[in-house]
Amino acid sequence: MSLWNPNIGDADSDIHDYLEELRARSRDLAVGGAIVAGAHKTMRTNVVGTGLRLKPAFDKDFLNLTAEQSAILKSQIDREWSLWADSKNCDAAGLNDFYGLQQLAFLSQLQSGDVFGLLPMIPRKFSIYDLKVNLIEADRCSSPNLSDTDRIQSGVEVDETGMIVAYHFSSRHPGSGKSYLGGDQKWTRVLSRGEETGRYNVLHLMESERPGQRRGVPVIAPVIEALKQLDRYTEAELTAAAVQAMFTVFIETENADDSSAFGLQPPDTDNLAGEELPPNDIKLGAGAVQFLEAGEKANFADPTRPNPNFDPFVTAILRQIGSALEIPYELLVKHFTSSYTASRAAMLEAWKMFRMRRTWLAKSFCQPVYEEWFVEAVTKGRIDAPGIFDDPAIFRAYTKAAWHGPSQGMLDPVKEVNAAISRIEYNFSTAEGETAELTGGEWESNVQQRAHELATLKRYGLSEGAAKAAATAVPTSSNVGDEEDDSDDLGGGEKENAQEDQS
Repeated sequence: MSLWNPNIGDADSDIHDYLEELRARSRDLAVGGAIVAGAHKTMRTNVVGTGLRLKPAFDKDFLNLTAEQSAILKSQIDREWSLWADSKNCDAAGLNDFYGLQQLAFLSQLQSGDVFGLLPMIPRKFSIYDLKVNLIEADRCSSPNLSDTDRIQSGVEVDETGMIVAYHFSSRHPGSGKSYLGGDQKWTRVLSRGEETGRYNVLHLMESERPGQRRGVPVIAPVIEALKQLDRYTEAELTAAAVQAMFTVFIETENADDSSAFGLQPPDTDNLAGEELPPNDIKLGAGAVQFLEAGEKANFADPTRPNPNFDPFVTAILRQIGSALEIPYELLVKHFTSSYTASRAAMLEAWKMFRMRRTWLAKSFCQPVYEEWFVEAVTKGRIDAPGIFDDPAIFRAYTKAAWHGPSQGMLDPVKEVNAAISRIEYNFSTAEGETAELTGGEWESNVQQRAHELATLKRYGLSEGAAKAAATAVPTSSNVGDEEDDSDDLGGGEKENAQEDQS
């Protein structure tokens, strides 16, 4: 290892000098590379999906609220939040609702390493709430005049204790068309929190990996080189296979002056609108036929494409890439060919990462935005929350919330539903928690809807036939797996996997 001598630097020097290049390469692969695009969207779909939904979880005991008061407050929050979050009025650009903003912020953070959310108050017609979310791409946060100092690095300013106090945003993106036309570029200093109110001005979404780190790096940074080389290799193999498929017959001749090179006809000129082709322009054609002259003979090509080693080599590289991204190979390429147990193990391993990122997104983006919205709703008298500004503990009690996203999904619904029932029966879990895990819904809302459905059936003199049929059809947890075990493959698993599953 005598030639392996990496430099030792702090987080700023190791990251900031390479950020621009990392972002450009990451975005290029995200747009033009199938693996990176699939990895990013797999994370986006499983972490955010249709959006993390608010479930108010205010502390009614600490707030001394009765059951009736709690129901009224929850109804107020649900109604008013839906009025803001389900509308595009929450977006400063007017393009997305709050759930679309979640997807955009998460994808941008994956591609660029970080993203910024500004929370301006912008009054607009037909918008009840003034709070808006303005997402700023990572490139626009930079040091004034692109000159770093001890306190300001890559647009992030800290005080003498190392706490982030402000961000500097340029008036335009450095890669925009206006940047090449010249003109003055201005920077705006935005405090991270208001000096008087302490409210959030800037939400910085990034994943920290080192102490003192001020900017994030793209999630694919550790495997960018491998991904690019794999992309080049795949494109080369595809091109080679297409070209070899065209070379079907070669003509050998002793006549060196034969003008009909390769025995191929010139390309079609129907769409050239009278334009003339260069004299040596030819086109490969599938199934071309050439009559042989005296002394000529035909040799049929024996293509070596597709390369039989292509798939195992690419699979080995993708397993390493999936390991770095915390996405199992099966989920990375959406190809489940193992047994139920192996496929479920891959899904469970991936969902550890999905849940971690979902919790991070809820705490870093959703909850701060919700708290700012709650303050405006109380200030405008649309939500009744007495004493909310008297004590931080009261403020926390009112604004406490849970954020639920789409469920993991089920590979075998019968087994997983019965497992959920057993966990509830033995108090290992709750009905509310299992409902969120299995379907992404809310147990209380389901109970209310079921009560309404049962009352409707009774009113019209109908019986709950579906429930009776399900009760006799669904096996109990005690006999699940006696007849059919994990040896039932999802796509042709191997015999040893089946035997292992049975044991």
